[in-house]
Amino acid sequence: QHVRRGGFLEDIGQFDPGFFGITPREAVCMDPQQRMLLEVTWRAIEDAGKPIDSIRGKSIGVFIGISSADYSSLLWTSTEDYATPDNEPFILPGNTGCIAANRLSYFFDLKGPSFTVDTACSSSLVSVHLACESLWRGETEMAFAGGVQALIHPGIQMSFCKAGLLSPDGRCKSFDANANGYVRSEGAGVVLLKPLSSALKDGDAIHALIRGSAVNSDGRSQGLAAPSQRSQMACVRKAYASAGIAPKDTQYVEAHGTGTRQGDPIELRALGTVLGAGRQANDPCRVGSVKTNLGHSETAAGITGLIKAALLLRERQLPPSLHFQNPNPSIDFKGLGLKVQTKLEPFPNPSVPLV
Repeated sequence: QHVRRGGFLEDIGQFDPGFFGITPREAVCMDPQQRMLLEVTWRAIEDAGKPIDSIRGKSIGVFIGISSADYSSLLWTSTEDYATPDNEPFILPGNTGCIAANRLSYFFDLKGPSFTVDTACSSSLVSVHLACESLWRGETEMAFAGGVQALIHPGIQMSFCKAGLLSPDGRCKSFDANANGYVRSEGAGVVLLKPLSSALKDGDAIHALIRGSAVNSDGRSQGLAAPSQRSQMACVRKAYASAGIAPKDTQYVEAHGTGTRQGDPIELRALGTVLGAGRQANDPCRVGSVKTNLGHSETAAGITGLIKAALLLRERQLPPSLHFQNPNPSIDFKGLGLKVQTKLEPFPNPSVPLV
């Protein structure tokens, strides 16, 4: 069954190349993902209140999650003659994954490490993890971390349709009994990170604090793309140990929550096993997924969830996870100490540190 629905950005081709010192001829050869990253990084700098000249030449890292290279395949086969000898020098840097990060370092004149990460749907969160590690080591004084996704070529969409991964009705019903796949979407997000001591010293606006992080792999599971509950539990425990936080004190988790029959139960069983241990029965951990709002932006999904989590902390409110009506019978929510957030309300224990 072919699924035509998706979370698409409007006017994805719109871009002001002159603002970023790029010629129109070079811009047309640039993957829209590179253009989007330039724009959202600029917005991150504005949100941080940093004058551009204050970051130039500094030891600032760039860590970007990116995977697809749809645009280059269209360029080489275009009937518009974009792949002319005059344009060829721009096509390679405009469509090479590593340049997505390097172009940011080049434009903003950043001297720290600069590279891209491709770990599929975890790419942007792994980028954040690596950025934090770089900051904790003192390798960088600040870091940009994020991810990007643009849906340009139909090939991947068709493959996912045939694999039965996508929701035919275009709704990501995370944790629901009627979950029937996810919705692919486009997006880009970047956060500016720095050590807390430096942020306090400089009087920066602080949206949230990353206390710790962890990364691992499933190893050998039931299949190459099959998630492992045991590995997910190990990663969650390692992240909490890194953060120095007791899992039972967690009030909310922004879950992956793809809305797939296999993925949701495994994820929540892993979370509940770790977070539910020692938790009071009348104080379940709330869970939600931004994918019910925006779809699954794959390589940009993690940074989207992180930005949502930071906004929850800033606003001290928990928004509902959409399309949740009948709990997935494969998930023992009560036994796991979990509860899907279904309405807008304050954190259940706002008087204690919010985690």
